[in-house]
Amino acid sequence: MRRRTFLAAGAATLAAPSLGLAQQSKVLRFIPQTDLSFLDPVFSLAYATRNHGYMVFDMLYGQDSNFRASPQMVEGHVMEQEGRLWRLTLRDGLAWHDGEKVLARDCVASIRRWGARDPFGQALLAATDELSAPDDKTIQFRMKHAFPLLPEALGKLPPLLPVMMPERLAKTDPFTQVTEMVGSGPFRFVPGERVSGARAVYERFQGYVPRGSGTADGTAGPKVVHVDRVEWTTIPEASTAAAALRAGEQDWLEFAANDMLPLLKRMRNVRVAVQEQAGMMCFMRLNHLHAPFNNPGIRRALLGAFEQSDYMMAVAGDDQAMWKAPVGFFTPGTPMASDEGMGVFQGPRDYAKVKRELEAAGYKGEKVVLLGATDPTFIHGLSEVAADMLRKCGMNVDYQLSDWGTLTARRSSREPVENGGWSCYMTALTGVDMTNPALSAPLRGNGDRAMAGWPDLPEVESLVGEWFAASGLAEQQRIAARLQAQAFRDVPYIPAGQFLQAAAYRSNLEGVLRGFPLFWNVRKT
Repeated sequence: MRRRTFLAAGAATLAAPSLGLAQQSKVLRFIPQTDLSFLDPVFSLAYATRNHGYMVFDMLYGQDSNFRASPQMVEGHVMEQEGRLWRLTLRDGLAWHDGEKVLARDCVASIRRWGARDPFGQALLAATDELSAPDDKTIQFRMKHAFPLLPEALGKLPPLLPVMMPERLAKTDPFTQVTEMVGSGPFRFVPGERVSGARAVYERFQGYVPRGSGTADGTAGPKVVHVDRVEWTTIPEASTAAAALRAGEQDWLEFAANDMLPLLKRMRNVRVAVQEQAGMMCFMRLNHLHAPFNNPGIRRALLGAFEQSDYMMAVAGDDQAMWKAPVGFFTPGTPMASDEGMGVFQGPRDYAKVKRELEAAGYKGEKVVLLGATDPTFIHGLSEVAADMLRKCGMNVDYQLSDWGTLTARRSSREPVENGGWSCYMTALTGVDMTNPALSAPLRGNGDRAMAGWPDLPEVESLVGEWFAASGLAEQQRIAARLQAQAFRDVPYIPAGQFLQAAAYRSNLEGVLRGFPLFWNVRKT
């Protein structure tokens, strides 16, 4: 179905008699930040894909709001031989959406596929001597050396997600998207009702058995579903989304545009709250494969042009309680954050000086293709500031706007700009994603296996390895400070500030969990 056909059908639905209250209470209507462009949470870093992934699939471990890992699909684990042998036992009642039983060999294949793509997974598999399924319920890791972060790796919150899939799907090439959505999570994806650019639908999986104990907190604890159906409707225009929420046509708006907050706060029966306390960490991603940003001197020179407060005011306004600048490579207020190397952001920005430094570093007027997005709203704001900044530096800017789904597809291209490639784009990850080297995908410098931009930075990778081997928090913090200093020399990306973003939802929703959108534990009263 095309978006135009869907919208026409939607208008007819709104004109029809209302559903009964009991039926309405079983349907949760949600407005995502962006459209669901990719379905495979091992393939895409998009947050819409992450949120979709947590509905359809399950993971061996979950994490609570304090980032503590706890068993989810596993009943528990035993660790022997001074941390070099782990045995994970699957809990009873696990089934795939096609009715088949979840087996340990499915999980082994899923871990291997995820581990080929994700930086944390790559570290785990590099430390693993043997990964096997001795029987249908046991997953066994024989390690080359102790790896105490194994539960954290298999329960990580940020994309790419270590979701479990049937073995036949998990054997798909890690760099090829899985499109058949068979998971063991609390919801089933309804492919026949998906409308690209407009709609995605999920139904409660009747065969899902939640954990029998604990408290729902983040992705930890029992995932108890209280609705029969969840409908995602993509509404890029902020005022239209707010109007739908006000009218009761929608129940939950993932992120409210900053300029809509005063209106939303005045609405009856609508609540506004900052769900993700770690905020969003904004940055410019640079393509390290092609000129001009394959030159580290050019990347370093550009640091002098970044006024992070300009970016933050573009996305969060004048209320400094809603943003922080300057920030470094780790989320402010978390253990790995430091002031190391932050002097580069101090003092007024001198664009004439930056232009001279760019030329001295070897910039010869090469075209800089800046990819921008019209949605979500904050990406558009960041992109506009970036385009202006690059022009002030004297760079030959080709600013190309599209929707976010088109941008995420295009950024996978490794071609030079004359063949449809790109030079840079503005984006953001949640603060949760950038708290330490294990989780921060854009920090990594592992070449072809890195996040789009593909930096090859041996010194960064060496320090990441040291961080994984650190004996305690104090040593991790020392290494993280050195790593930040090295990142300011190598510049895998350029930090642009941290901001908080509010969600809005109807006041008859209860049990909405803190953090990114999770659809279990939520009731409509």
